[in-house]
Amino acid sequence: MAATLVDLTHQVTTAMPVYPGDPAVLLEPALTTATAGVNVLALHLGSQSGTHVDAPYHVDVTWPTLDGLPLERFTGPAVLADLRGLEPRAAVTPELLAPALERAAAFAEGAVLLLATGWARHWGTDAYLAHPALTAEAAEAIVAAGIRTVGVDALSVDPTPDPGPGDPAVAALLADLTDEHDQPAAEEPTLAAHRVLLGAPGGGVIAENLTDLRALLDAQEAGRPVEVSLFPLRLVAADGAPVRAVARLG
Repeated sequence: MAATLVDLTHQVTTAMPVYPGDPAVLLEPALTTATAGVNVLALHLGSQSGTHVDAPYHVDVTWPTLDGLPLERFTGPAVLADLRGLEPRAAVTPELLAPALERAAAFAEGAVLLLATGWARHWGTDAYLAHPALTAEAAEAIVAAGIRTVGVDALSVDPTPDPGPGDPAVAALLADLTDEHDQPAAEEPTLAAHRVLLGAPGGGVIAENLTDLRALLDAQEAGRPVEVSLFPLRLVAADGAPVRAVARLG
């Protein structure tokens, strides 16, 4: 059977979904053939826009930046954990990862663990923020298995905070109806899994916002080898960068 390439990358478009608080994405013409003889786009985006990788520096300024990591961190044989069917904001525990980690043990080193939650189907909707997420214990099990690169078809490996009502009028009304003594503390993002995975010996890598992984799950089930490439833009001293994520199915 001939090898198949599968694109795992979301299109980069103006106003595309981003993590709450991240820079908005804007693409607009900088030059046009009508005025300058060529077409050139001006891009405004964050290092974490779209399908991207995180470097250790993302969560700790004393840890390696993107350009301090070996290229081997961004490619390798892929092992998929089938986590489809979990409830919104479900905890991904070591027990759920056990079959995939056992499969990864067949590779001496360099395996890339892909978490297939099925949440890519919610891209562009509010439901995308309510994805399943790793527990700290699950992240520790991944690192203990020797895995240094993890990808997920969701916004984050950690829980994404609920941003609350998007309509300012609704938010103001809720604030008026809630007594200040009864108002819960603002939800803070938890980055426990990030810190464990990125802080692994030698530095870890996390790829987020991968697209639909079903073709890779099917290939794995059929016994076909799966390789993945997650090479980022070569940004200097960066916390991360967009990638063109591609899988090769043998």
